[in-house]
Amino acid sequence: MGCPKEFSIKGGMGAALLSQPEKIKAILTNLTQNLSCPVTCKIRVLPELEKTLELVKLIQSTGVAAIAVHGRIMGERPQHKNRNHVIKAISETLSIPVIANGGSGEIDNYEDVEKFRKETGASSVMIARQAEWNCSIFRKEGKLPLDDVIVKFIKYAIEYDSNVWNTKYCIQQMLGSLQESERGKALLAAQKMEVICELWNLCDILKEKEQDIFLKSEKLKRFPDKDVELQVSLKRRRILDNNIHEVDVKFLRSNFGMDDLPKSILWHYIKNKNLDKPVYQTDQHEKSFQSVVTINGEKYTNRCLEKNKKNAEQAAALAAIITLGLIDCQGATQEKNVTEKDATQLDKRASENPLKLQSLNGQDISCIGNNNSTKNVLLIR
Repeated sequence: MGCPKEFSIKGGMGAALLSQPEKIKAILTNLTQNLSCPVTCKIRVLPELEKTLELVKLIQSTGVAAIAVHGRIMGERPQHKNRNHVIKAISETLSIPVIANGGSGEIDNYEDVEKFRKETGASSVMIARQAEWNCSIFRKEGKLPLDDVIVKFIKYAIEYDSNVWNTKYCIQQMLGSLQESERGKALLAAQKMEVICELWNLCDILKEKEQDIFLKSEKLKRFPDKDVELQVSLKRRRILDNNIHEVDVKFLRSNFGMDDLPKSILWHYIKNKNLDKPVYQTDQHEKSFQSVVTINGEKYTNRCLEKNKKNAEQAAALAAIITLGLIDCQGATQEKNVTEKDATQLDKRASENPLKLQSLNGQDISCIGNNNSTKNVLLIR
């Protein structure tokens, strides 16, 4: 009940609920009476102190375990002063823990966090913007240099295969006005993880991680003895479905932009050809996934296992668009329909005209997405 954004207010959500105490009571009571875990809530203050205190008393009566309070009214923004005295009055009124929020403008280090807590009389403090700018704000020893924080963040992003766009956004929040610097502008233009890593000299770590993914995919592809159940399932599917096209390729999210993911390219192709929408079937065993996509009666899949269902579907779509000739991936081996001679001809056509490829049956296919139709996907050889 703290979000003041227009979409929340128009939808009757967020801070719009502050004017509907009976609905607040009904929602929180229903939650506290039917959940086994503690329920907390967050609010903004009202223009009048008395009405604010009436509201928080009502909220406490529903059985919530704690309440977070942003010390600004619905129409105020970060440039407005936080009403710390109102949070203090709430802390003195309630018996449940009060979490103070809205103090990023007056917090610059760990000592300021404690000062803000004492000034509001709260049991703890909630920090948003300051933590986005430099998460080492929580270090008692003091904040780390910004570059050290960014480097550590990128290393985590590499280790856990974070989406390039999420990684870029978080670094932008950290840089703030430094986005106007030469490196900041280069970050704004970055569309691949390699570019971001190059700006902070972390390309070697990224390459090591990609190699690690490659080796793991090779291991998964060989199906260890413990994966017998999945192996039997996949073999059975291949026996029953003789028309499966298999490609030795691994889907890596960092190699694709927002508009040229394999599923998107495949969807545009199907839409342009007036075909039925693709159907994805995914097998799972423990933490491994493999998907088959059916298009116009033909089935396509990759041989490698993926870490989740989403990646498995993208990998199946990638196998399909490679087989159909929608993108050129040199070195991809296909078990059916694509001979070495066919692949050579496709590579030749791609180099002669990168903006337009032909499928193996000679039908023209317009490429979708970037001007460069060649993708650097991880090929398993």
